[in-house]
Amino acid sequence: MAREISTEIEINASPAAVWRELTNFSAYPSWNPFIQSIDGPLHEGSRLTVLICPPNNKEMRFKPVIRTVEEAKEIVWKGKFLIPGLFDGEHGFELIPLSTDRTRFVQKEKFSGVLVPLFWSMLDRDTRQGFIDMNKALKARCEGA
Repeated sequence: MAREISTEIEINASPAAVWRELTNFSAYPSWNPFIQSIDGPLHEGSRLTVLICPPNNKEMRFKPVIRTVEEAKEIVWKGKFLIPGLFDGEHGFELIPLSTDRTRFVQKEKFSGVLVPLFWSMLDRDTRQGFIDMNKALKARCEGA
């Protein structure tokens, strides 16, 4: 059974400016309350090491594979717990231009696998809040607040 969490925020900055901050992984520890670090090259097929810190939960490290990179538009990666089909997550960041200096930032994740129903209430609460917190922090960073 698949479930999805999707959040969005409007940022007063161009998609290119949002992309620069989003893909500057080395700066994440200084501003990102949810994704503490990302290590690895940003290109399709590469494996990343991602450390997240969901609210009200322990930090988690995982190693997803990048499926899509479209500059100033989208990043999608897919990770799994132990074996495919047990607990999989496909995470996406999408930048939608609203004008030359305004962007809708969408962060979402589609969860699938036999363990998802067991953890759904925690995921829906804590992971959703983590996305919201990161979105707000990205907005503040891009807008120079």
